[in-house]
Amino acid sequence: MAERVEVLLTEEEVDKRIQEIGDQISKDYAGKQVHLVCVLKGGSFFMCELAKRISVPVSLDFMSVSSYGGDTKSSGVVKIVKDLDEPLGGKHVLVVEDIVDSGRTLSYLLEMLKDRGPADVKLCTLLDKPERRVVDVKVDYTGFQIPDEFVVGYGLDYDQRYRNLPYIGVVKFDE
Repeated sequence: MAERVEVLLTEEEVDKRIQEIGDQISKDYAGKQVHLVCVLKGGSFFMCELAKRISVPVSLDFMSVSSYGGDTKSSGVVKIVKDLDEPLGGKHVLVVEDIVDSGRTLSYLLEMLKDRGPADVKLCTLLDKPERRVVDVKVDYTGFQIPDEFVVGYGLDYDQRYRNLPYIGVVKFDE
């Protein structure tokens, strides 16, 4: 089965929205340092661009969790592949994710991080698919709400392909 990618959000639209989110985070965290926790691999593109647009002090850490494998739908089984390098005690933590879909992975992850003693934990996502939600997850900063389609680009992949696209595209499968 062949696939093709159709543009959903242009590079310019994504860049503009990331600047707006960075401005809002800078305002909300004025006088504080924000500790960005990137959910790898997809969140890395978004977090790097977002961090450049935040004017308050920023520290970074990375975590890798898996719930997809090579499929286009979340399996619901969350596996920690790489844990954080630094403790979270007393930090203002902002989890940076590429996409919130069912909410299963993020719900599990957010609860786990809250148990590590941060001052607070908030969630920032580039893309949100609220109609796919099966677990309630509060998203504090959202780039775009998108329809229930399989998207790639800007860090999001289909079987490790298309992450490097500078825009958000929808994967279409040709029979």
